[in-house]
Amino acid sequence: MGFKANANKRRKIAAAAKGSDEKKKAEFEGQVSCDIAGCKNWADKKIGGRKIAFDRAADVFGEDNLHGSARRVSVCKPHYREWKKERKDEMTEWS
Repeated sequence: MGFKANANKRRKIAAAAKGSDEKKKAEFEGQVSCDIAGCKNWADKKIGGRKIAFDRAADVFGEDNLHGSARRVSVCKPHYREWKKERKDEMTEWS
């Protein structure tokens, strides 16, 4: 056996003797809920949620479907993608 083969063999033996050191990750529990009516998803940034301006969200979802009247609305990833697709063909504010 060559040098690399022996090193790999010893590494496998050492890992087996050490045992499984992998920690199980706890499932992410969201803290920020989506502000769209009827949506039960989480809008945390860690899992793809975003905050968009109330006026821009009202253009796509309608004011009746939004909870609260804060300046910014928290939306989950599926609603953010829906909003982004709706706004894709509109002209930007700068052009």
